[in-house]
Amino acid sequence: MCNLYTQTTAQEAMRHVFEAEDRLGNLPPLTEVYPDYSAPIVRNSESGRALVRARWGMPTPPQYLVGKRVDRGVTNVRNVASPHWRQWLGPAHRCLVPFDRFAEPAQGGGTVWFELASGRPAAFAGICTLWTSVRKLKDGETTDDLFGFLTCAPNAEVAAVHPKAMPVILTEPAEWQAWLTAPTALALRLQRPLPDGSLRTCEGGQLVLW
Repeated sequence: MCNLYTQTTAQEAMRHVFEAEDRLGNLPPLTEVYPDYSAPIVRNSESGRALVRARWGMPTPPQYLVGKRVDRGVTNVRNVASPHWRQWLGPAHRCLVPFDRFAEPAQGGGTVWFELASGRPAAFAGICTLWTSVRKLKDGETTDDLFGFLTCAPNAEVAAVHPKAMPVILTEPAEWQAWLTAPTALALRLQRPLPDGSLRTCEGGQLVLW
């Protein structure tokens, strides 16, 4: 599963591309984003789309937290039929996660990076929530905006490296709008791989200018 991606696009470019109100404040330059890092997402707000920061890792299903003092979060969500995830599938909890490249674990070790062959702007289909939990013992209980993103069966390029799954990637403004606003049954039709040939392997961490 994808536990590493890059987000190097300029703040103003993200605001323009996703037509979102910028609530990020002074965003430091980002390169590689790992689980539990804070990163930009686009979500619904009372006045339209908003570009905000959130922490990567949705709440872990309770059955996996028995006997544990820390919830490290779930980065990737596949089983949307689970009651745990269904509570966050409505428009109020959907988001877009802008990215440039993402990494998948390679068989035998290491990672392989992927980007859109077209070079177009893209986002993962994400879910988000405000949640109180203990993410790190040294910090104690904190309340955070959290996010994760959906996965699906891989397309041909990803399957050659990681045959289990790939992130759900949205590349069209109409898809972004549908994911953020459509009824759940319609929105979940977007949980599908990109067409074969849409991705290419690349180096990670390089600057992309949309």
